[in-house]
Amino acid sequence: MEKEEKIFGTKKNVFFVGLLSFFGGISQDIFSPVLPIYLTSILGFDKTVVGIAEGIVSASAQLLKVVAGFLSDKFKRQKPIIFLGYFMSMVGRVFLVVFTSIGSVVSLRLLDGVGKGIKDPPKDVLVAGSSEKGNRGKSFGIARMLDTLGSVVGPLILFLLLYLFQNSNAIYHYVLIFSAIPLVITLLVIFKLKELPKAEIKKFENPETKGKLPVSFFIFLVIIIIFTLGNSSDAFLILRAKNIGITLLEIPLIIALFNFVYAVAAVPFGSLSDRIGRVPTLLIGWMAYALVYIGFAVASHAYLIWFLYALYGIYYATSEGVSRALMADIVNPDHRGRAFGIYGMAVGLTTLPASFLAGFLWDRFGPHVPFYFGAVTAGIACIALYVFSIKFIKPEIIH
Repeated sequence: MEKEEKIFGTKKNVFFVGLLSFFGGISQDIFSPVLPIYLTSILGFDKTVVGIAEGIVSASAQLLKVVAGFLSDKFKRQKPIIFLGYFMSMVGRVFLVVFTSIGSVVSLRLLDGVGKGIKDPPKDVLVAGSSEKGNRGKSFGIARMLDTLGSVVGPLILFLLLYLFQNSNAIYHYVLIFSAIPLVITLLVIFKLKELPKAEIKKFENPETKGKLPVSFFIFLVIIIIFTLGNSSDAFLILRAKNIGITLLEIPLIIALFNFVYAVAAVPFGSLSDRIGRVPTLLIGWMAYALVYIGFAVASHAYLIWFLYALYGIYYATSEGVSRALMADIVNPDHRGRAFGIYGMAVGLTTLPASFLAGFLWDRFGPHVPFYFGAVTAGIACIALYVFSIKFIKPEIIH
């Protein structure tokens, strides 16, 4: 295999995939905070319509992950799928300025949802296939770091736009149009990506799992689902923070702290998984998550929330990229697209009942109960992951 040129110490493909996520994250965080206000205050839609539209976006994004993963594996090409995904999201956002009927808005939100769903599995395939096993955790960490930095820059740009156009009647139109600019940049960055050589995919194929996903993948997926059942929407963390005494003005700063810690820690913990193994690193992250949720359950002083959100950033840094690196280790390279797609769909769909359950526990038994529940499910998942690593994962992956 021809030695690939590196950028900032990482493979060019990995860097450019991260750059895609960076600009995509900027667009998302410029767009999403103002959309509900635009739909209700400017277009006059009911909250029910907004809920239906956003539900369609979420469901379509999750379901299309599997389709995108399958197509990525079948045709051994990732760039056209990624390009189509970002292009659809760009069209779905900017044309909200032009088409304002309920049917048009729902259709455009569906288009955006499909775009969001189909771009992620091929990106994960490129990161996994462009990395050697010994630095795959670091590669996913770099991709996650750049993605998260986009979520830091996006809100700052949004704040600047709202400030500059605060006296304009077309303020929301300016924001929606501007949110498409980072997506235009992503379309240009895609041309810098390189498809994975088919010869290399075949070279690393595992004959034992030829034509199918291994049993270990599905068992790992079940463990992930168990963990996710207690991992409700982060909106409940915000609600609990306000419940404890955090002010509305402090919330954006706390979220910025969380994203900063996540971005800074993603590469070191990804590299750690290359040295000590994916499973031990995941266990560190899941135990940090359990401590965060116990903290949210028992906290009675607002200053503790800052510490807990910082620790929550550590959880994300030790789980998001590392879990994908682990799947890339145990799944045949020929089937990584569908594996990442199934994983994304399973996590996304499980989040819906998890959030419903958290809301039910909060309303029925008190605000601390859903966080105790999340800590317990994380503990169960940790035990299951440890047993799984002994029974199903090769020693070189466990370390």
